[in-house]
Amino acid sequence: MSAVHLGAHVLACPTRWSDVDENGHINNARLVGYIQEGIYDLFCHHATAVRESLFPSGFIIARHEIDYLEQLHHGPEPLSVRLTVERIGRSSAHVEVNVCREPLTFMRARTVVVARDRESGRSRTLSPNERRFLSAFMPDTARAEGTRATATATTPTQRVASGPADRAWSSRRPRRRCRTSAG
Repeated sequence: MSAVHLGAHVLACPTRWSDVDENGHINNARLVGYIQEGIYDLFCHHATAVRESLFPSGFIIARHEIDYLEQLHHGPEPLSVRLTVERIGRSSAHVEVNVCREPLTFMRARTVVVARDRESGRSRTLSPNERRFLSAFMPDTARAEGTRATATATTPTQRVASGPADRAWSSRRPRRRCRTSAG
């Protein structure tokens, strides 16, 4: 079940007894499953994505970068899997995923999601509607930077120069507080 938060897509995700490992906490591999459930919910089940038939050939996960911040134990209250889009490329979106149970963030991931071409099985350029959809999940500052960078690109294959959002991707220190929205 997903919820609407300003600048973020949030999926309520229960933990299961089968997710618990021999140490009594949720297994780190299962936490990757929560990331994938959140991404699948955003790209395939979000009302706008379904209504506008976005990502008709699906997508490919090109990269996961994960910081495990706290041990997570099974509990009755669901996790909040919060997704924000940090950057939109020619064929990809860099998505930050936070797995939280108030007041803690247990894991933060950065995932590169690539639009897929049905015929070749390879990456394809994002459509204008897909870009518009993804930009709704960007923090206001990143959205403004992305608009400026896109306006300066002269060809569809030109790589946009890295900016503050790219530097933040690799140098941001993990925060342990669960954020209710992007920003």
